[in-house]
Amino acid sequence: MKIMLRKVTSTPLDFSIKPNEISFKGYFEYHKGKLILLNANIEGPLHTQCDRCGDEFCMNLNEKVEFFISDGIYEDEEGIELDVVESFDGQIDVEELLHSEIELIKSDYHSCDNCK
Repeated sequence: MKIMLRKVTSTPLDFSIKPNEISFKGYFEYHKGKLILLNANIEGPLHTQCDRCGDEFCMNLNEKVEFFISDGIYEDEEGIELDVVESFDGQIDVEELLHSEIELIKSDYHSCDNCK
């Protein structure tokens, strides 16, 4: 699912996808300048490996996701550090954002119930 950045206004633009068992839903909202706010939630079962024993296990996700998307290169003018994803083609690929967030979650340290 791709959304054109120019269609995002100060009125929240809702989205919802569920490519597999994991759902990703929330909204996009124009913030200021070239920044668009993404506010969403990721929910569902994620199959991953335990970092201690190596066994595969399923963890239930309920993660709040909030960051900005910049239409082009983001230049910090106010000295405030923001979590910004840059888009260079004028579009937001929601499935790609979900995939990136899942990989980020997987890269964290996880242990199964037996190893806790």
